Amino acid sequence: MADEKPTRLRDYGLQSERLLWPTKGPSRFEEELGVEEIERALGITTLEKAVRWAQTKSMWPDTFGLACCAIEMMSIVSARYDIARFGMEAFRSSPRQADLLIVSGRVAHKMAEPIRQIYDQMLEPKWVIAMGACASSGGMFNNYTILQGVDRIIPVDIYVPFCPPRPEALMEGIIRLHEAHLAGVPPAYERNGVAT
Repeated sequence: MADEKPTRLRDYGLQSERLLWPTKGPSRFEEELGVEEIERALGITTLEKAVRWAQTKSMWPDTFGLACCAIEMMSIVSARYDIARFGMEAFRSSPRQADLLIVSGRVAHKMAEPIRQIYDQMLEPKWVIAMGACASSGGMFNNYTILQGVDRIIPVDIYVPFCPPRPEALMEGIIRLHEAHLAGVPPAYERNGVAT
């Protein structure tokens, strides 16, 4: 009998008001359902995990479409891909209302300052997805006008490859970002600085 698993919360060492007040009888709710059934259906987590879960279900993207990748980014709100299942159907036009910046397409040097300004105006926590080969590394444009990767001006959390990436690839990047956030990985601006 020593190998039995604990079945009550007090067996796990939980110190709640109910357990510390032994003379108080069960509530009306506990009488109707039964204490054991309530404890079996109860999910216990930490506040940090609950907040991270809520943040992944309400990440509002800010669109920054610069080239052909923007068309693929726009298609993820269609019925076929349905980004609404992640709570992200509300693409924001204001950086103060968004917490995910999707940079899609090639970034010219003259656009570096506006991107940095938009990124700085976003509230924390904030995440960045570099969508496409041009945003990730300059792509095929290895010349003086195109920035060789948006990570030279802002920290990037997820790189989505291909030229142009399919909407499925962007969805995969979003899912990877959610998984990293749920696992407790801090945003890129907390992990490291901007590349030089």
